[in-house]
Amino acid sequence: MYDVIIVGGGAAGFYASIQIAEHAPQLKIAIFERGKTVLSKVKVSGGGRCNVTHGEFSAHDLVTNYPRGQKELLGPFHTYAPGDVMSFFEERRVPLKIEADGRVFPQSNSSQTIIDCLVGEAERLGIKVLKNSAVKQFNKNENGEGWQITTMNKHYQCKKMLLATGSNPKIWRQLEALGHTIVPPVPSLFTFNINDERIAGIQGISTYATAEVPPKKIFSSKIGVKLRSIPKEEPVLRSEGPVLITHWGLSGPAILKLSAWGANILHDYHYVFRVNINWTPEYTTGSMELLLREIKEVEAKKTVLRTNAVDIPRRLWTNLVKASGIEKDLKWADLTKEKLQNLAEQLTACSFRVEGKSTFKEEFVTAGGVDLKEINFKTFGSKIHPNLYFAGEIINVDAITGGFNFQNAWTGAYIAAKAIALE
Repeated sequence: MYDVIIVGGGAAGFYASIQIAEHAPQLKIAIFERGKTVLSKVKVSGGGRCNVTHGEFSAHDLVTNYPRGQKELLGPFHTYAPGDVMSFFEERRVPLKIEADGRVFPQSNSSQTIIDCLVGEAERLGIKVLKNSAVKQFNKNENGEGWQITTMNKHYQCKKMLLATGSNPKIWRQLEALGHTIVPPVPSLFTFNINDERIAGIQGISTYATAEVPPKKIFSSKIGVKLRSIPKEEPVLRSEGPVLITHWGLSGPAILKLSAWGANILHDYHYVFRVNINWTPEYTTGSMELLLREIKEVEAKKTVLRTNAVDIPRRLWTNLVKASGIEKDLKWADLTKEKLQNLAEQLTACSFRVEGKSTFKEEFVTAGGVDLKEINFKTFGSKIHPNLYFAGEIINVDAITGGFNFQNAWTGAYIAAKAIALE
């Protein structure tokens, strides 16, 4: 018999167990982990460095990074925010650093530092960690106040249960059987698969750009379609930031933002759609035409290909010039009006056909989970069943990349732990 059983040996599960034990040392606590190892997602986070959180200390600004959960997390972030998480680790001799883009990492640049801290604290506080203990079933116990949990060959009793199982369809199905609503999961945080000569052979290039997904009804299967022949409509998705050209297509913060905010829309599109990239966000197509005309006057004797007229990587400029139908020896003086317009469009409204997606590194994130209307965000407890709590990605909250998904896990774990310990 345990006082508290936490299902899930990830970031939220360990953090909650430590907080419960510190607030209420008398409680008997166990973590049930289905795998052979714990904290596996922490291990691969941030390319093995563990992007612990983000150095955003305003709750109002912090919530803007959550496509789902923005409204619900405002109160919790006023209670427990990135500064609190940073203090937690630094008080336990894990120095952290805030990088230029706001991401927070251990100074060791190793996720193992975070794992060792969490595992060491759990051991110090006497928390039982049961590996290879996949939960097959959980139900209310006979008196209706606690829980009976069944693993492969054992039954356990507990007074309170916290589910920190991430995106686990089996757990979601059991919650549905108990009356909870599960928002169907769809992928979030993914890169775009694109096969296009304009970005072929120049992988590794990153440049600041805007990315827009137009309404699907104006999509065309012909990549070369003239954008000016298509009626201008507001994009369904838009983001701005670095765009990274990869072997398989496009990635980088701007693309990942689109994938997160558009998780449901792009799922409905079956991941076949168009994305329009403005490689020079300070210009529209019209203002770019004016700039190119000025350059034509000034650089008349130079070849277009060798004159990188705007602030983008040279190899990208070369590919876009070729895509505009401009021969390698053509001089600015001989540039026709049509080819100048083509180049302006390639620079400011470069349309790509996306056919599929790829997981961003090893960080698989989903939108979906326990309906937020059924959670009390003052305790992260179920509104349907007493003594049932949630933390982490099991609920319908997800964020863009940068440490924000971990922050949701830490905050939910802390608030649920405090409620469990003090109620």
